[in-house]
Amino acid sequence: LRQFVIDNLFPPCYNQSILGTNLTISVAISMKQILYNHNQRKTILAHYILYYATILSSHLTKERNTSMKAPQFNSSSKSNQIIITLDQATGPVQIPMTNDYLFRALLQKNNHVLKGLICALLHLKPEEVISVTILNPIVLGEYIDNKDFILDIRCLLNDNTIINLEMQVVNQHNWPERSLSYLCRSFDNLQKGEDYIHVKTAIQIGILDFTLFPDVPEFYATYMMTNIKNHQIYSSKLRLSVLDLTHIDLATKEDRLFHIDYWASLFKATTWEEIKMLAQKDSMIKEASDTILQLSQDEQIRQRCEARADYLFWQRVEEEYKKELEENYQKAVQEKQQLADDNQKLEDDIQKLENENREKDLLIAQLQAQLDQKK
Repeated sequence: LRQFVIDNLFPPCYNQSILGTNLTISVAISMKQILYNHNQRKTILAHYILYYATILSSHLTKERNTSMKAPQFNSSSKSNQIIITLDQATGPVQIPMTNDYLFRALLQKNNHVLKGLICALLHLKPEEVISVTILNPIVLGEYIDNKDFILDIRCLLNDNTIINLEMQVVNQHNWPERSLSYLCRSFDNLQKGEDYIHVKTAIQIGILDFTLFPDVPEFYATYMMTNIKNHQIYSSKLRLSVLDLTHIDLATKEDRLFHIDYWASLFKATTWEEIKMLAQKDSMIKEASDTILQLSQDEQIRQRCEARADYLFWQRVEEEYKKELEENYQKAVQEKQQLADDNQKLEDDIQKLENENREKDLLIAQLQAQLDQKK
């Protein structure tokens, strides 16, 4: 399989030494185990070929960047000094802002940008934000275990509000439950002996690269506990918001007033030209863009982002595979039910024919008896 991927997906001029033996063996063993344990062999094989191809592409990109210095980024791990300005950056954005590690790095690196994003999402004026402190910081650039990586950014706003920010690109079909769990944890913030009246406001904000409720898509939605009859808000201290990056076109007048659509466009930008156009419209977006460029030129940050991208890619493959298995299962259940219905109909038809035959046999017997009597 390794040779198949090499021969069919990559040109013959690359250096094969970049393919580590341990990597090849571990991937091959994993594939062998799964291929033996499942019937959907072709589908899984295709997923693993795609996954393995991505791993190879990552290695090839690093090798190419070593021999051919890309103008946008500094590949030196010895210095984090910016070698270009935003005006000089061109071409594709190698690490999109939907990368949750880069998202966290941006907001942890630049507190002013964090305040700007919170002001937009909470509809606040800059002077209303006195302080924003990240309560769960990480050491940027250090190795992380993807399974233990803290996705949400927990902030304390003005010493009276706890905000959870999270970028989520893979739809694991559990966001309502997951976000509620985060929100409840944040709301449970009283210290021993404190009165309940002093509980801090808790806000959960999910920035999603998928549509949470496809039947009722919305760009930026906010939910609160309300009376289902008269819509009286139970408490303003509990709030949950969802920003859908796939529906910027649905931004309302209010969303645009606070430039939430600018932030969403920044997160979804794929080229530096797009980012520079946004930066010209908003000074806070300009500052965020400068910080993104700075982080993108830090080799350690880039490596952590690439590791997260690989991990999230495999999550997508796994979710797609689960979805395909579920669809195949449901299809099999439907086919089984249809077959059972067909069999029942056939049995009913057979029973009907047998009844008709018995009636005909009885009629024939009666006619034969009448004939015999006449004779």
